[in-house]
Amino acid sequence: MIDSFLDYITLEKKYSPNTIFAYNNDLISFRDFCVKEYQLENLSEVEYPIIRSWIVSLVDLNISNRSINRKVSSLNSFYKFLQKTHQTEINPLAKHKALKSVNKLQVPFTSKEIDAAINTISEKNDFITLRNKLIVELLYSTGIRKTELINIKENDIDFYNKTIKIFGKRNKERFVPLLDSVIIILKQYQELKCEYPKIATYLLITEKGNKISKTLVYGFINSYFSKVSTKVKKSPHILRHSFATHLLNEGANLNSVKELLGHSSLASTQVYTHNSLEVIKKVYNQAHPRSLKNNNL
Repeated sequence: MIDSFLDYITLEKKYSPNTIFAYNNDLISFRDFCVKEYQLENLSEVEYPIIRSWIVSLVDLNISNRSINRKVSSLNSFYKFLQKTHQTEINPLAKHKALKSVNKLQVPFTSKEIDAAINTISEKNDFITLRNKLIVELLYSTGIRKTELINIKENDIDFYNKTIKIFGKRNKERFVPLLDSVIIILKQYQELKCEYPKIATYLLITEKGNKISKTLVYGFINSYFSKVSTKVKKSPHILRHSFATHLLNEGANLNSVKELLGHSSLASTQVYTHNSLEVIKKVYNQAHPRSLKNNNL
């Protein structure tokens, strides 16, 4: 059952490898729980009380409500698939209510922090230095995800139109504009890259010519921003967060930011608007006719 579901989300739904990996882990974990606690191997026979006890066990392990909700979401998708393929009549999660979870405030970097982080990178124009600068510049100037960054290929870059082709979640394609300042670094980097005996298909590579890893990108970003920022979280995602927040603060249209980020709905993009609240208040107070600043009474 699990294997057929994984085939379904891989071949038909076109889910990303990371998502498929997470679904697989969640389902295997739940199946092991059913076998160990209830001696039940056939997941189509599961009823909600069993799922509820699984959720309780996750809570006892101090797993966050947010993570538990994600695991339950995986299970819900699985049972919807079983219904669709007539392997079960009822989805045991049909009436389940998600656990309450508090969204942690993602604090973006300031423009000064980003400039300072870039300045901490050596001023040398060697291959590794230019690559590292390019990583920061691309993440911040385009708002792309870490996974999207490492999967950029040389032929995804269009210098004529100053764009880069990005393959997002579910292999969804979008084009993101490139700043002239980024193009300069990109061309300098490519010139040095061509000197390597092994010219890789992927844009960002190691000194051995291999595609860089997500771990390398995370470690690099965390290291450089730790030197200039006291914020708790310092990751590639915070650069994506900063990109969206700064654009919105400067008056960018929410729909435009949505397209640049590769979100499928505005709801995903709206999480960034809370950081722009102070800017919105300022505009409101300056523009509204009833504002004290515009009231001569």
